[in-house]
Amino acid sequence: MTTMELLKKARGAKGAMALADTERKNQALLEMARALEGRTADILAANGRDLEAARGTISEVMLDRLALSPERIAGMAQGMREVAALPDPVGAVLSRVERPNGMVIEKTAVPMGVIAIIYESRPNVTSDAAALALKAGSACVLRGGKEAHRSAAAIVAALKEGLAAAGLPEDALQLVEDTSRASANELMTASGYVDLLIPRGGAGLIRACVDNATVPVIETGTGICHIYVDQWADQEMALDILENAKCSRPSVCNAAEVCLVDGKIAGEFLPKLKARLVDSRTAAGQPPVELRLDEAAAAVIGGVPAGERDFDTEFLDYILAVRVVDGVEGAVAHIAAHSTGHSECIVTGDERAAYAFQRQVDSAAVYWNASTRFTDGGEFGLGCEMGISTQKLHARGPLGLAELCTFKFIIRGNGQIR
Repeated sequence: MTTMELLKKARGAKGAMALADTERKNQALLEMARALEGRTADILAANGRDLEAARGTISEVMLDRLALSPERIAGMAQGMREVAALPDPVGAVLSRVERPNGMVIEKTAVPMGVIAIIYESRPNVTSDAAALALKAGSACVLRGGKEAHRSAAAIVAALKEGLAAAGLPEDALQLVEDTSRASANELMTASGYVDLLIPRGGAGLIRACVDNATVPVIETGTGICHIYVDQWADQEMALDILENAKCSRPSVCNAAEVCLVDGKIAGEFLPKLKARLVDSRTAAGQPPVELRLDEAAAAVIGGVPAGERDFDTEFLDYILAVRVVDGVEGAVAHIAAHSTGHSECIVTGDERAAYAFQRQVDSAAVYWNASTRFTDGGEFGLGCEMGISTQKLHARGPLGLAELCTFKFIIRGNGQIR
């Protein structure tokens, strides 16, 4: 089926989704979760074929991003149940005004209509995106990457089964069969068929959507996330945060890519950083982190000299760029020049330094003494999220249910004329 044929089917189903009440949508999500778990064997078999085809063409870290397991599928199903348990944003009255002439004006949340998502090699995005779009009352068109297409098709088959079991149209969920660039371009320019486009993936994909889309698009950013270790930091805490932010799952957008160290403690802290991220991990049989060092850091510890682009790269791997800066102002200036606006952290015991950092850094999530890995819809209490928006309109940070709605004004009168 062509991409346009799928879009027409989704557009035909959006009315039924907009009219579906909360109970029906929640029933569908619970049925979809059950179907996911019931089809675990089929999904794992499809994922195995994807992994076999991708092995040798992408890194081990990216293979981990592609891989599914019974536990990950159970987590996807649980994410859908969590979305079902969340309040329904559709119909919420965002503001209410009663005018002197007796008219009542209510700003009311309504579905977007058809939400299209272009994503790459993470199969779990398939269920996360579908759950959020459908709970927000919209039809959903998914276009995944070629590496994960078999996995995505198996997941969508299960989800359609759940939709049908709840009496909602299967056409409300579509998976684009064409994984070429042409289908992505078709979604970007599908005016009248796509009401909102959300890209999830690398910088090239996101930039292509932002530059070429003629439909509304939310920029979900690449994550060049920074950890700044201030002179007043608890250094053991800083090491714990850095190891978690870099190593717990380096292939995700909220992983740390840059460590900034206050010059006043560089001589003391940098050897500890190397010991924790390189030496200790090597001794424990864990992947060591490759430290790419600016000149000041390289004067203190061994590593790889940082290249011109290393402070502007989302590595998605066991690589960390390290720079020595002149206090909070130096850290803020570096982040302003190199950040993608995703997530940044200051580690410090000085409240004034934290206040200055958090007020001046212009990113979607700014942490004080906590890992950037918390920038996630589930961790923020939003359920699974559609992505992390790094723009300022109309949504910023984790895209939960409320951010997937638009609004209209509902006006009630009794014969008023002007």
